[in-house]
Amino acid sequence: MDHSRPPDRQEGPRSITIALAGQPNVGKSTVFNMLTGLNQHVGNWPGKTVEHRSGTFVRDGRQVHLVDLPGTYSLTANSEEERLARDFIIRQQPDVTIVIVNAAALERNLYLVAELLALPTPLVVGLNMIDVAEQAGLEVEPHVLSAALGIPVIPLVASCNEGLAELVRVSVDLVDHPTSSRPNRPTIREAHRPVLEDLQARIAGHVPAPYPEDWVALKLLEGDTQITDIMRQAAPSAWQAVHAVLASHEDAYLDIAGGRYEWIGRMVRAGVVRPRAGVVSVTDRIDRVATHPVWGVLLLLGAFGLVFGLTYGVAMPIVDWLQVSVLAPIIAGSRLALAPWPPWSSGLIADGLLAGAGTVVAFLPILVIFFAVLALLEDIGYLARGAYVMDRLMHPMGLHGKSFLPLFLGFGCNVPAILGTRIVDNRRAQRLTVFLVPLVPCSARMAVVTFLAPAFFGQAAGLVLWILVLINVTVMAIAGVIINRLAFRGEHSAFIMEMPLYHLPNLRTIGLDVWQNTSAFLRKAGTVILLAAAVTWALSQGPGGNAGLSPLARLGRSLEPVGAWMGLGDWRLLAALLSSIVAKENTIATLGILYEHENPALGLAERVAQSLTPPAAVALLVVQMLFVPCVASLAVMRKEAGTGWMLLSIGLSLVTSLAAGALVYQIGRVIMAA
Repeated sequence: MDHSRPPDRQEGPRSITIALAGQPNVGKSTVFNMLTGLNQHVGNWPGKTVEHRSGTFVRDGRQVHLVDLPGTYSLTANSEEERLARDFIIRQQPDVTIVIVNAAALERNLYLVAELLALPTPLVVGLNMIDVAEQAGLEVEPHVLSAALGIPVIPLVASCNEGLAELVRVSVDLVDHPTSSRPNRPTIREAHRPVLEDLQARIAGHVPAPYPEDWVALKLLEGDTQITDIMRQAAPSAWQAVHAVLASHEDAYLDIAGGRYEWIGRMVRAGVVRPRAGVVSVTDRIDRVATHPVWGVLLLLGAFGLVFGLTYGVAMPIVDWLQVSVLAPIIAGSRLALAPWPPWSSGLIADGLLAGAGTVVAFLPILVIFFAVLALLEDIGYLARGAYVMDRLMHPMGLHGKSFLPLFLGFGCNVPAILGTRIVDNRRAQRLTVFLVPLVPCSARMAVVTFLAPAFFGQAAGLVLWILVLINVTVMAIAGVIINRLAFRGEHSAFIMEMPLYHLPNLRTIGLDVWQNTSAFLRKAGTVILLAAAVTWALSQGPGGNAGLSPLARLGRSLEPVGAWMGLGDWRLLAALLSSIVAKENTIATLGILYEHENPALGLAERVAQSLTPPAAVALLVVQMLFVPCVASLAVMRKEAGTGWMLLSIGLSLVTSLAAGALVYQIGRVIMAA
């Protein structure tokens, strides 16, 4: 294809827009984080729910605006991510596109490069994971590959910040001198070249801006549904003739893909020296255990054990210290400082906001541990192995291993996990995965349970938490099997997924991920949880300051007949559970307010434990783990799967949590009586 190029532009003070593209697991996020640091914005694409990240940095006094495109294997119209990536390049026309490729998996990664070369934007290839390729015995020659491609190829080890400065320099130079690039684009096989030329002639003058005519002709011949719809509406007079050409050449996509693969073969032969036969890579040796049907599952369970062990060994002592040495003195000092104020205002600040939201902030170390371990497992390339070993176990639910990734992400937060179900390409499996995500205990639920369990069960708290997670997973599996059989008649999905090579973790990437998640939690604590704490405090105020006569007490007492089946006869516990629908952390905030004046010498968890028998304590934790999802999760679920699935999730979680809590309590009573 012969795209016209604008004349070379002289360097000036204007800002530059760079699009960052790449397939999953190539280190694109590492490159983005390294270049932008904390100067990032995370949101959604306009009118879409797919996550959008952008950031800025300065190069030689010029501001560079970096847009992180959704990770995608190609630029066909098969998924929302693929359409967003190519539409941004075509419509927004970034000054240059950087495509990150994995040097150790060049054949797969070059397919995306082949498609990007068909677009008019100048292209730079970031050849990442050179060190991983060397460990696998591959010798990639960037200068030879650059000569073969006709575009700049920059070797990178992004995790060590190697090559990124050169990548930015070359990209900026290409913006100023676009004619310096002479890309060697793949061509369609000879059998259908005349057809492509005929098609391009027929649509000439009918293609709406800013789509390139030669690219549109190629996508029409390829059978791209989005471009077909656009041209059907844009060229009604010429469409009949165009459609006749397409109908008589439905096999043309084979020659298009074949031409790309032949081009990829030439590029790889030019720039890659392969290892001798029989060499076993480090990844292969590790995967003998990590993907084993038995040892792989045990290794995955060990990863969960690592989370719990670090939580109790590292996070809980910090939480205890924050409560006793920081939060308690602040609350006591605020009462003294606010003594001259009206009682309602001092009570709101000290007993409402500080005792409620402050207690939630105190267990921030628990969340940091969760976020750090999840980010570590993802960064080293292990999560794909988790999906692989879980594939067989998920078949009875009609799901496959790819659904495991958003489900695993649910241990961090259910909201991005529900959004992450878009990687599940089967619509039936995606909706079922969306439905099951809220049954995965998020970090907020886990933090609440982790906060309370030591006071309830002492040294056995870790084992109890492990059992609680197992209960959730079991309920999720049973619900998945039942829903799949009733709603989808037991259908199954196929599972094809790339296994990335293992690599050393990047502490900067992990740190940024932890920071983004932690700051999001703190924003929630400063807005939603703070507001909920204020409302809870106001509702807990009765005549003469008697909380037992408050509106919240009346609501809680109306639910006591239900709570009695679970041993939760104290209305304060039921009120705390209800408040968790706003945000799971509100359980602790509400308990902090309602138990504030009861035995102040003890910590909050110990005060709650005094009002519960051991069976009731277990029941409380079980209900907390299975209770109705937070409103944010429900809102996203409604967007992704529809109102019906959201209502079904509310009903299932409500019935399941109460039934499980009652069952656990009644069994516990029998055991204690015996």
